[in-house]
Amino acid sequence: MTYALRGETQAYVTMPTMQKIHVVFHDAGGGHRNAATALQTVAVQQQRPWQVELIQFQELTDRFDVLRRVTGIRIQEQYNVLLQNGWTLGSAYLLRLLQATIRLFHRPLVNLLENFWREKPADLLVSVIPHFNRELCESWNNVYPGRPFVTLITDLADFPPHFWIEPIKEQYVIAGTERAAQQARSLGHDDAHIFRTSGMILRPDFYAPDTSDPIALRKELGLRTDLTTAIVLFGGHGSKVMYDIATRLDAAQAHVQLILICGRNEELAAKFNAHPWRMPVKVIGFTKEIHKLMRAADFLIGKPGPGSIAEAMVRKLPVLIECNSWTLPQERYNAEWVAEKRVGIVLPNFREIVGGVQRMLDPATLAEFRKNVAALENRAIFEIPEILDQLLRESASVRASSHSAAALPSAG
Repeated sequence: MTYALRGETQAYVTMPTMQKIHVVFHDAGGGHRNAATALQTVAVQQQRPWQVELIQFQELTDRFDVLRRVTGIRIQEQYNVLLQNGWTLGSAYLLRLLQATIRLFHRPLVNLLENFWREKPADLLVSVIPHFNRELCESWNNVYPGRPFVTLITDLADFPPHFWIEPIKEQYVIAGTERAAQQARSLGHDDAHIFRTSGMILRPDFYAPDTSDPIALRKELGLRTDLTTAIVLFGGHGSKVMYDIATRLDAAQAHVQLILICGRNEELAAKFNAHPWRMPVKVIGFTKEIHKLMRAADFLIGKPGPGSIAEAMVRKLPVLIECNSWTLPQERYNAEWVAEKRVGIVLPNFREIVGGVQRMLDPATLAEFRKNVAALENRAIFEIPEILDQLLRESASVRASSHSAAALPSAG
């Protein structure tokens, strides 16, 4: 079955028996939940014969959350606090400490997961989280040997060891870049277990046809219609660095206006609203309309997160990001990718934001970035369901063959 690339869907002529897919996610950053809900949404839109159940990993494994025992805060919440406040220096050390803790609790985690899978059977398991793929894969295969386990990488590349890809032959890997696919090969995965997509998975609404007038949208937002516009996006919880970026641009009287996405950070939004800005700004709280707001912008300012970069590319926006010692180690390759593809500017620090914006406003530079962005075509949201369908069919065929062989009378 062929599906249209811009979000149009087509129903199956015949509906096979309903199959069940588990998708494991957590809320450390918004990208993992977004990937899970995107997969669930597109399955419904395409009328796939699947029941896609989302499983919040943190809730499932809370009793093994060592940091919660000590601090009263979940690991995923501590992660979001670090991002919100910019406390990311030394995060590589913290990451390795987390991984060592996971290894210490490996067997209890596997036992817990095995019991859960027995209570909640499914035909296929998808992980959109890092760190725990060894435990997920081992427990799944202990309970349902032969049923596929898939890791859908929501970063542009892995950060080995034991981040996304494990040297486990049963693990299928869906990689959005050639770098990630090559990393899977280097760990011993064969081509049958590696699926290369054209980019990162995004919600289907980012692909919905949009003929709205950017000038009219700016007017609706209370912005000037004749001024270059940047959307400032630092995830669903915002970041205090956004305020520093805005004040530097305002003080320099940069010829730009800002759409400031504060997300769930009400304190930050209130701080922006209380400031007497000279340049036009629009403060936005939590919203599911990022894809529409991007239509009003000319470029994006943000951290080098894989989700925001991928969203900007699909909405045809160049990006202005930073990369330095404070950048999360798993996101540093994203900055390399932006520079390599020439789809934006990478600053060593947002203290240089004024110069970066001035470079972005150069007509020739902006035109080149726009041309390079336009050449990219990320269709992962429509490619991934086809991959899962293939794995489900192959698994069902193998199981049917095994049952048939078992039913044959023995010779003699």
